[in-house]
Amino acid sequence: MNGRFSPFVIKALVDTITGGVGQGADMGPPIGIYRSGPKIEQFFLDCGLDMRIGVSSRVPATTSFLRQTADHRENGDERIKRVILKVCDPREYLPEPEKAAAVREHINRALEPDGLAVTVVGGKAYLTERHATGMILDPFIAKVATLDFDTVQIEIARALPNLNDDPEDAVTAACSLIEAVCRSILIELQLPLPPKKDIDGLIRAVQEPLGLSPGRTDLPVDAEQDIRQILSGLTSVAKGVGALRTHAGDAHGRERGFKRIDPRIARLSLSAASTLALFLIETWERKEQRTLPQHGDAA
Repeated sequence: MNGRFSPFVIKALVDTITGGVGQGADMGPPIGIYRSGPKIEQFFLDCGLDMRIGVSSRVPATTSFLRQTADHRENGDERIKRVILKVCDPREYLPEPEKAAAVREHINRALEPDGLAVTVVGGKAYLTERHATGMILDPFIAKVATLDFDTVQIEIARALPNLNDDPEDAVTAACSLIEAVCRSILIELQLPLPPKKDIDGLIRAVQEPLGLSPGRTDLPVDAEQDIRQILSGLTSVAKGVGALRTHAGDAHGRERGFKRIDPRIARLSLSAASTLALFLIETWERKEQRTLPQHGDAA
């Protein structure tokens, strides 16, 4: 069924694809980059869409084509999605990367009432349900965007598109996300991986060097029990996500006639995993009194 994208999204796409009506001093700077007629045609061709400007001007032609595309009887929404991901692809703006953020912000403002958002993970744009990228997950994505923890970004990129269509795989990815963060932190601390490399073994292995062990004896007396309970909860969250991966994820295959889990559970698992992983990363940063390595930094 088509019609997911409002006229406001179409207008935002026109703004960002064309760069506006002109480049004069009174027109203001373009949103993103200014594209000439041939470059607009090439842009759509790269999306698998044959668009010709003809005798019309760039902006009216682009507006008309996008409206027709959105109204396509069979797969209008899918075609518009391809256009959104193309215009938000950071690789479109390599000479001026700051423009990629401006384009994404402009598109996301138009997408927000439709319950959608564009998120970039590992240099690739994803269109997701807005509730999938909430207050906890967004800071985590922003944090790992600068990390040299490639496996972490892989698991986020794997989980986001599957929250609704393949919640079992999203749960598996949420568990792998925690495991990847723990492994990366242990490697950065130059500590050996534990003999038991499942999520329970890995979370326990990072707790003591990060000062997160419930058994620590230096807690303030007036809040000792509360802090101890929270620290114990870290293990409980990790165990819960790991158990869900075992019983409801797809890591061990899917038997005939298996019952699918509710996407809400997948979103809860990813949010919980992201919350825990972000806390571990921030604790690592505080302990080492430096930020995690960025791409290109020396090891």
